[in-house]
Order: sequence, then structure tokens, then C-alpha cells
Amino acid sequence: MSGYGSTPVLSKTVGAAGTGVGPGGPGSGRERRIREKAATPLRGAAGLVGLAVLLEVLPHTGLVSADYLPPTSEMGRALWRLLAQEAFWTAFGDTLTGWGIGLAVAVVAGVAAGIVIGSVPLLRAATASTIEFLRPIPSVALIPVAVLLYGTDLRSKLLLVVYASFWQVIVQVLAGMQDVDPVAEDTARSYRMGTWGRVRYVMWPTALPYVMTGVRLAATVALVLAITAELVIGSPGLGNQIAVAQTSGAVPDVYALVLVTGLLGIAINLVARIVERRTLHWHQSVRREG
Repeated sequence: MSGYGSTPVLSKTVGAAGTGVGPGGPGSGRERRIREKAATPLRGAAGLVGLAVLLEVLPHTGLVSADYLPPTSEMGRALWRLLAQEAFWTAFGDTLTGWGIGLAVAVVAGVAAGIVIGSVPLLRAATASTIEFLRPIPSVALIPVAVLLYGTDLRSKLLLVVYASFWQVIVQVLAGMQDVDPVAEDTARSYRMGTWGRVRYVMWPTALPYVMTGVRLAATVALVLAITAELVIGSPGLGNQIAVAQTSGAVPDVYALVLVTGLLGIAINLVARIVERRTLHWHQSVRREG
């Protein structure tokens, strides 16, 4: 058996570290990350399959009544029936409409307000206490206000969605503006670059990763608030369909609709991550992951 100080072992170690082929080389870390990245969807699918099997078995064991937790197969049949109904797709479209419009308004308002406030130190100091006071207020606490103002109209849903999503965006934008390198900003000023030029070429590239994080978080929050508004207020959408199914005692339909909202949330999060990666393809964090 060769010892640690023997020439063959020493030469193999040096060759691995120098060429990046062996266990100590830089290539091995990248290959491991690629394998882990490829295995992540498989792990997620395995988890979903395991959950489906568990939900199928539990009602048959008698531990949970099938009246309150139907088997997975029955949920699947209910979902198949819903997919064939025009009312389901109308509700699906209403949910996406409220989500999309509310998210767009929140992103535009949050980015604009964050850039203006973040680029003026005096304005940032003057509004800090107001932001910290308003941000923790739960959006569901505004439901009575929304109902008084707009009833069960789409505007009630938009009020809750915009309010909840706006804070996700503006907080991230302000953090990005605060992270701007002072040396780069002073250099831009020394070159007599105007306010718009400094925002475009110095502040915006630094704040953009924060902005995309805020948009991704806001997209999920907007969906949660849209469905909550439909469920509580009665605005048209999937949440309203869940409330109607629960009231009528259609338990499999309730679980099928909840499954749809969960899948919709996963899809929105995946799309947001794809957009974030493509927008920030130049950023070192995305390049490191790739």
C-alpha cells in the first residue's frame, strides 16, 4: 500500500489540482452543481408523487374520513370535470386578470417610487418612518375598506393586490439604491452626468437585481391576495369557486380547485425565475449558478 508521501500519490494529486480533472480540480465542483441542478426537478416530482400516494392511501385506512379528505383519484376525477366546464375557465381568467393588473400596477408604482425616493437622500429620510409604519399592515385588514369602497367589484381585488405587492417591490428597490457604489456615483458627477444619466447608468444596474427579486416576491404575494379577495369578498375567480364548492358540500371540487391554485402558484414562480435569470444573465450571481 502506498503511503501519503509516496511519489505516485503526490503526482496524482498535483495533476488533479493542476488540470481540474481530479476530485480537487475546479471542474469537479461545476459538474457536481450541474448534477444537483438536474436532480432537483426529479426530487420535486418524487415529492409530489409521494404526497399523491399518501392522500390516496389515508382515506382507505380509516385514519381520515373520506367525507373530509377524498382519495387522490377522486380529486383527479373532480378536476377533470372542472376542466370541461366553461365556468371554471372563466373563473381562472378572472383570477389571472386581477393578478396581472394588480402586479403590473404595483411593479410600476414600486419601481418609480423607489427610484425617486432612493435617489434623494432627504426624501428617503423623510419617508422612512411612513414606509415602516404602512408596510407591516396586513392587506387582509383592508378587506372591510375595499368592500365599503368597491363592493365585490374587481377594484376591491386590485386594491388588496396592489397594496400587498407594492411593498415587496419598493423595499427591494430602496435596498438596491442604497447599495450603489459611492465612488461610481461620485465619478458620474465628476463627468457632469445629469440625474437621469446617473439613474440609468449607475443606479439602475445596481438596483436591477433587487428589483427582480421584488417582482418575483410580489408575483407570489399578488396571487395569494387575489385568491384571498375572491374567497372572502366574493369577487369572481377561483377563490369564489372554492367558496361556492365548500358551501354546496362538493368536497372533491374544493380540493381540486385548491390543487389548481397551487399549480398556478408554482407556474408563476417558475416563470418569474426564468424572467429573472434572463434579465440578469450578465450578473455574477446568475453566471455563477450557470
